[in-house]
Amino acid sequence: MAVALYGFVLFAAAIAYTILVRVLLAAPGNELLASALGSDFKGKISMVIYVTAIPLAFLRPSLACVLYILVAAIWLIPDRRIERKLS
Repeated sequence: MAVALYGFVLFAAAIAYTILVRVLLAAPGNELLASALGSDFKGKISMVIYVTAIPLAFLRPSLACVLYILVAAIWLIPDRRIERKLS
């Protein structure tokens, strides 16, 4: 139960991040940022993994934790898209 609740908190943070990105991209003058972010693959795949891990937490909590760690590892890999667009 605790692992599923933790996953729900992580999923809520991913939703908040998605909302933040959409609001930033909707603001005028952010065309460069929008082109740098593109389809926001990391954000989308994170949400998919969280949605998969939450019900899995009731069956195999250790496997759900591995999926949470996978998302953290994905976000630890530096994303150079914005730097490339600015230079």
